[in-house]
Amino acid sequence: MDNIDLVFATNNQNKIIEIRSILKKPFSIITLKDAGIDIDIPEPHDTLEANASEKSFTIHQLTNKNCFSEDTGLEVFSINSEPGVKSARYAGEGRNFQDNINLLLKNLEGKSDRSAQFRTVVSLIWENKEYLFTGICLGTIIEKQKGEAGFGYDPVFVPEGSHNTFAEMSIEEKNKFSHRKKAVTQLIEFLKMKVS
Repeated sequence: MDNIDLVFATNNQNKIIEIRSILKKPFSIITLKDAGIDIDIPEPHDTLEANASEKSFTIHQLTNKNCFSEDTGLEVFSINSEPGVKSARYAGEGRNFQDNINLLLKNLEGKSDRSAQFRTVVSLIWENKEYLFTGICLGTIIEKQKGEAGFGYDPVFVPEGSHNTFAEMSIEEKNKFSHRKKAVTQLIEFLKMKVS
């Protein structure tokens, strides 16, 4: 089978590394940098689906190539599914993930229900049509950060079926549970059908 190039509409190096660990030959990821695109794509919408679509359509218009994007949110049930679509900007624009984690833990003080889920929505533009795929990982928010790996909220999220946070796992271990892996696996199965 010939190599199948897909432009990945993100500037997030951590996401590129994670998805490259999932998406194997014959699929090949072209980063925005590889494609000569240097823009920050806005995420103005109030759903993960709409933000993922915004990113993939923006890059498709610029490149006219098959491309995909993803948007991921952490949804904590006892605080109205926050931070949700605002996961990357929870503590405000220009803040970092440590600020976001600090705010999340503060908002969960005194809450007995610390159940949560990571939800990833992948938007694929394939031959000028959009397809959406969703992956969910259920888990719990712990009270203190553990682990140095991963990114985002990984140090405080323990997936169901594990005693370790995502930040205590290798990429291979994380992929056994990962919301992103689940969504990208659906993407791969779809593409295999299209190109077989």
